[in-house]
Amino acid sequence: MRPLLVLLMLGLGSAMAAPNLLTPQALAAALKHKSFMLINVHVPFEGAIAGTDAFIPFDAIKSSSRLPRDHAAQIVLYCRSGRMSAIAHATLHTLGYANVRELQGGFDAWKQAGFPLSQR
Repeated sequence: MRPLLVLLMLGLGSAMAAPNLLTPQALAAALKHKSFMLINVHVPFEGAIAGTDAFIPFDAIKSSSRLPRDHAAQIVLYCRSGRMSAIAHATLHTLGYANVRELQGGFDAWKQAGFPLSQR
């Protein structure tokens, strides 16, 4: 079973996190055994989490050729606070993507939890 799915099924994200949200701690754990596409949807660029696969603006995600062809692929979205990733998540849902999650609180929460953000 894929590590991200195991984390979600075990509820290791947080008792407070909605099923489609990952806490920074849960994302950090999942990144150790990465089996998902990690997409930064924040505009303008303000930093990235190590392991990010693509930078796709939240408002351009609908027409992006960088999305997986497999609509069952696991995708994790993040932005700075969660607002843009929520919009991108809703867009992907309407396109038929079934396994989309978001970083709860965005990279602001990631940094606050003590994890690094690169400026590459």
